Amino acid sequence: MELNKDIDQFDIPLAKRTYINNPNSTLLKKLLIFSPFLLLFFSVAALRFIRNVELIPLNNLKFQVERNNDARILGHLPYNETPKEKLVLIEPHIEVHIDMRDSLLKMREEAKKDGIYLVFLSGYRSINLQNDIFYSLKSIRNQEASERARVSAPPGYSEHSTGFAIDIGDATQRETDFETDFENTEAFGWLIKNAAKFHFKLSFNKDNKYIDYEPWHWRYEGSIEALKVFESSNRKL
Repeated sequence: MELNKDIDQFDIPLAKRTYINNPNSTLLKKLLIFSPFLLLFFSVAALRFIRNVELIPLNNLKFQVERNNDARILGHLPYNETPKEKLVLIEPHIEVHIDMRDSLLKMREEAKKDGIYLVFLSGYRSINLQNDIFYSLKSIRNQEASERARVSAPPGYSEHSTGFAIDIGDATQRETDFETDFENTEAFGWLIKNAAKFHFKLSFNKDNKYIDYEPWHWRYEGSIEALKVFESSNRKL
């Protein structure tokens, strides 16, 4: 009893919890409260921004990348050599891709009906043969590669290796074979008016900034395979 009496004499203060007024803590609470609203606001703003972004600049960027990486060599695009099993002989020493044989022969027959006599000068050329043409003739003519490339493609960069290219002359004016004067022949005039009916297109016109004008050089674009082969060339680079 005495011990309890002594304890009662002491005034033991009760524990009290105090709060410190911390500005940072208040700010944090406010941010936590408003964070869902802020997230919603920025999400809506981001969506509006994405919708308002024009796709044209992005397409132009892609276009520029493709343009800078189109793998041209001295102005010529690369072409794979067509497999031998896809080649057919249409005349002695002249082979073409089987896809274009019928159209090519039909075009010659139709021209003949109009009194125009087309002669085929060159069709498929292997990469090895193109190698000889490009390097041997370049050496004989004492030309630099860039000069020679104006009139002859480097090996692996010739349309002739695809089997879809054909050089055409006028049977009545053979002196114009492989010459720009071929454009003055009746054969060339007929081709300009009628070749598209048979899916043939002039490859190197006067507007070509890489390669000299070749009125005798035509390519076939009348099959899916041919269109795939010349897809890069047909882009407006």
